[in-house]
Amino acid sequence: MQVDLASGLLRGAVQIASPNCDARPAGVEADLIVVHGISLPPGQFGGPWIDRLFTNTLALEAHPYFTEIGELRVSSHLVVKRDGLITQYVKFTDRAWHAGKSSFGGREACNDFSIGIELEGADTVAYESSQYRALSRIVAALCAAYPRLSTDRVVGHSDIAPGRKTDPGPAFDWTYARHLIAKACATAH
Repeated sequence: MQVDLASGLLRGAVQIASPNCDARPAGVEADLIVVHGISLPPGQFGGPWIDRLFTNTLALEAHPYFTEIGELRVSSHLVVKRDGLITQYVKFTDRAWHAGKSSFGGREACNDFSIGIELEGADTVAYESSQYRALSRIVAALCAAYPRLSTDRVVGHSDIAPGRKTDPGPAFDWTYARHLIAKACATAH
């Protein structure tokens, strides 16, 4: 797995461009990776709904929950589906709208300086081994491409928006994820 520095795209990922992004502030580069959990409708997996949410084409009549979120303008750089399939919505060089009101290390507005990776999942449902493997390869590729990123700068949405967000949740195995990330990074160098 490799990042194309010229385009800001992950080679091998499905590409679906989201309009919900903009330029990072001048002189700001990503130095944080934020792991999220997402399922649409909540607790359900599969279907086109994440793609539709991130492209502003969510069919509000398809599920009652969609009327609550249909007006949101959100995105993430990547989504890793349950089977490990990776979709990219925003170039790594651009700012995706994934973190909302957030702070890390005394810095506000994490969207400005982070890369958002959504894992299709829910707080209380175990994530799939294919997702952990994909995440580890993604982090290794990002760290190789962007020197300001490092494995100790991989956090959960709950870490940057405590009290407001809980994802990726207690079902996410950080010990296992960090083990695989370290292994993938050692192999990539």
